[in-house]
Amino acid sequence: MKVLLDECLPRKLILYLPDHNVSTVPEMGWAGIKNGALLLLMEPVFDAFITIDGNMQYQQNLSSHRIGFVVLTAPDNTIETLQTIAPQILHAVDSLKPGQIVQIKYIFE
Repeated sequence: MKVLLDECLPRKLILYLPDHNVSTVPEMGWAGIKNGALLLLMEPVFDAFITIDGNMQYQQNLSSHRIGFVVLTAPDNTIETLQTIAPQILHAVDSLKPGQIVQIKYIFE
């Protein structure tokens, strides 16, 4: 599966998505592009998009797109925090369907 990581996520998250072809928004040259335009760019190229931008799903009609979305909720976007939910992220990506939105929430201990 071709996966795109949003620019606000650490590149090291790629290590937790084995067997997937993962790129980042900056690697694609799309840093700073707003969500609507970004959706148009990513849709023909990627199968899934992972973001920590919880507002995106309310600002865009994501279910009408052919890619799936994984939306993370965490206290910060550091790899130390996100690696704790990495198994859930991988499971979500592995089972993601076009237009599906999966939310993964960090459980505070």
